[in-house]
Amino acid sequence: MTASRQALAGDSRTLPINFPASYFAPSPLTSFAFRRKIATPTYNQRTPLTLRVHIQCQCSSVTVNGNHSTIFSHSSAMLFSLFQEIGFNEGDTEALLDTHSALRFMSFESIHSRIHSLQSIGVSGLSLSRLIVKRPDVLTAKEIEALLYFLINNDDLDLNGRIEPVQLERLLNATDARFLVGLERKVKLLVQYGIPREKLVHVLNTVNLTKALCLKSFEEVERMLHFLNRFGGVSLILRRPAILNYDLDAQLAPRIEFLLELSGGDEKATATILHKLPFVLAYSVDHLKDHVEFLNSYAGLSYQEIFRIILVYPNVFSASRKRKLHPRIDFLMQCGLNSQDIFKFLIKAPLFLSLSFEENLARKLVFLVKIGYENRTRELAMAMGAVTRTSCKNLQENIGVFLNYGLTCEDILEMSKKHPQVLQYNHDSLEEKMDYLIEEMGREVRELLSFPAFLGYKLDGRIKHRYEVKKKILGEGMSINKLLSVSAARFSMKSKKKHPVNVIDSQSEEVEQKREDYVFILDK
Repeated sequence: MTASRQALAGDSRTLPINFPASYFAPSPLTSFAFRRKIATPTYNQRTPLTLRVHIQCQCSSVTVNGNHSTIFSHSSAMLFSLFQEIGFNEGDTEALLDTHSALRFMSFESIHSRIHSLQSIGVSGLSLSRLIVKRPDVLTAKEIEALLYFLINNDDLDLNGRIEPVQLERLLNATDARFLVGLERKVKLLVQYGIPREKLVHVLNTVNLTKALCLKSFEEVERMLHFLNRFGGVSLILRRPAILNYDLDAQLAPRIEFLLELSGGDEKATATILHKLPFVLAYSVDHLKDHVEFLNSYAGLSYQEIFRIILVYPNVFSASRKRKLHPRIDFLMQCGLNSQDIFKFLIKAPLFLSLSFEENLARKLVFLVKIGYENRTRELAMAMGAVTRTSCKNLQENIGVFLNYGLTCEDILEMSKKHPQVLQYNHDSLEEKMDYLIEEMGREVRELLSFPAFLGYKLDGRIKHRYEVKKKILGEGMSINKLLSVSAARFSMKSKKKHPVNVIDSQSEEVEQKREDYVFILDK
């Protein structure tokens, strides 16, 4: 043994390994609690990693001032190498072991297996390093081991590799290990309550797993699922899995019960609202109450009428009370509508309450004024209700089609006052019907002024069929009003009496017969 080595060791005893003394240099205290101020190996930056690991693995102990102190055990060296593989440098690893001493008492095989399991579920690379730094107990906690086993070995649920790594990283970052116990039972409970296995991954990838399952007891999760069953539980959860994030007693139940009370206890109607807009459950009871009370006190609507509007259009709750509801109701009142008129208007045109004013309603208002509508009139309000169902571009195209066929703005105004829906029909469909009226039926375009509802009927399903049937019987001089407005049943009976023909009589045609003062059909 050379003198330099003896001097380095501090006595006459020999080192257990042989490597160049140039790899050693005096070193200050390190972050390891078990290191003393002893000579420790340092490495040139160009020293190969394999050689450094080999040296670390071979090193077992040295004696300082007569006391034995372990620098690296075989497993410690391998641990340093393992952490280096996932992005930690030596300083990072030392700091990690210093702050989470439990790692020192874990076998290398256990830590290696835990890291491999985390990588298997998709938490790897920078995400894995970030997770270990923030939550080093993911490498030591037994609860994590049970969770990983469930995620990897679940042939019946087929979850392995299908839950998004970001979702799992969020779960492990945000959840104390003790709250992960029982997650498997809660997930299986979702399946027991009817969540299809093929949809389970969608639910688990969408919810906040910590709030929805981990922080709730098994009994709480079961009670929530049982409560939601009254309102179409499974389909409601699939429409908006985030519903499971809510607290049943403080959030979910009070909000649903408010809507249920407004409906007069109608669970089916309440369920319809929830399915149309599951996001309504994100609003507090105070928010829901504010909107309902405004419509009741300011617009003069009864609670029953308000519920009917909400049933048609739950997005009423999404409209700002100050920026949208108040000025829109003001507009209708200025146009001469009373509370009953406002109710009928909102049942037919609820979108009026939520559309943008600058980008939508204001532009449509300009078009209506240009064709002759006067401000603050009932006719203007009815026209505004009709055009809420179409885009600004389509409205402009519609007016252009009428003008191209020789009608004037006064003609368009006259037609739309009788049948406001002519302003909302698809402009391509509008052109096809006008072509058929003129070219195939041989009629004048101005006949539309007396019967603008012609433009609302389906061209192939009703106009062409009825015209061809009646043409064989009555010739070409028939009234287009009588031709189209008679019900499908009456038309079928009359046609069979005079000439047996096959008549299309579908459910969609029966829907087309529903009208008030005139036929109201929407092109799709």
